[in-house]
Amino acid sequence: MINEKDTGDLTAEQRYVTQEQGTEPAFSGKYNDTKVEGSYNCVCCGAELFNSSSKFDSGTGWPSFWEPASEESVKAEEDLSLGIKRTEVHCQKCEAHLGHVFPDGPQPTGLRYCINSVSLDLKPKNLEED
Repeated sequence: MINEKDTGDLTAEQRYVTQEQGTEPAFSGKYNDTKVEGSYNCVCCGAELFNSSSKFDSGTGWPSFWEPASEESVKAEEDLSLGIKRTEVHCQKCEAHLGHVFPDGPQPTGLRYCINSVSLDLKPKNLEED
């Protein structure tokens, strides 16, 4: 995996999830219930991945988004690691593992990007810009 940030700066859990395609336990992540407005960036390279405007409560225990910040933010690939077909999501810039995307989300996309909190870094919206 190619990362611009030295993986030595990551916690053991961040390294496990982003570099070894791990998953944090459901309902354990700090962003699962967060309602703060802002952008969710890659913990490895800082690229913007998701915006709070597309975040929703899926009830699954992981932060969920119905679309990425842009078409260039994330990339998806088939994942058969559990013996079932899933679609794994990576940071487009550094290839860090983020989570998976499922076709059971809300409109307008119908997608649910189920993302590990430890792979994200929330940059709150600057309230002074309003």
